[in-house]
Amino acid sequence: MEVAGFDWDDGNWPKCGKHGVSPEEIEQVLLGNPAVMSDPHPDEPRMRAIGRTKAGRFVFLVFMLRQDDVKTLLRPISARFMHQKEIDHYENQV
Repeated sequence: MEVAGFDWDDGNWPKCGKHGVSPEEIEQVLLGNPAVMSDPHPDEPRMRAIGRTKAGRFVFLVFMLRQDDVKTLLRPISARFMHQKEIDHYENQV
């Protein structure tokens, strides 16, 4: 699947930014090589991703794919830096 870009607006950016993760860091993780799994949200299909920024910071993300007739966009829903226990678990899995 080819992704055309990101879907940012006043609905998702404030929620993503409240934990100090920048849009650039979120995009770095999603465009890198994150570990991706499904998210058990009951109302819409969402995914979870964990990965590193270019600066080496670990980020946990929830996102969804938005499709229209022409393109697919990544829509970040929430983001936060991972806790050390989560980082240790992640590094033991890869």
